[in-house]
Amino acid sequence: MVSVSSRSAVAIHALTMLARWRDHSLTSAEIAESLASNPVLVRRILGSLRAAGLVWSTEGRNGGWSLARPAREISLYDAYAAVEAGPVLSRHPHPPSAECEVGRNMQRLLEVEFREAERAMEERLGRTTIAHLVQQVLASERELAQRNH
Repeated sequence: MVSVSSRSAVAIHALTMLARWRDHSLTSAEIAESLASNPVLVRRILGSLRAAGLVWSTEGRNGGWSLARPAREISLYDAYAAVEAGPVLSRHPHPPSAECEVGRNMQRLLEVEFREAERAMEERLGRTTIAHLVQQVLASERELAQRNH
């Protein structure tokens, strides 16, 4: 099973929180609390999101993190691309043997397949925005509140 790191999930979670409470900035500790995670990890992820132009931060007593763009303009792929390095699917660590018919051909064949799979992932994650996730969160919370009354 190929696994993408949890950085993407943390980034999307943080962006969704910032969009949900967009009227004020949030600290990395507040975001980490929602994630049940370490504020240092969250700050590292937020730093990558800042470098990508998705969030910004202010220092000081009322400081914290905010979205740098409207949530409807930030896709899940934007978040993924900001925090993940390199291709999703790992390539051969070194060239296979040219003496073997499979070895001679496998890198080229897999490259085509892997590139298509990565393009499909990019397209799918590009269709969902952070604003859409906020809407889904709020709808789920309304549903939960109605069931509890």
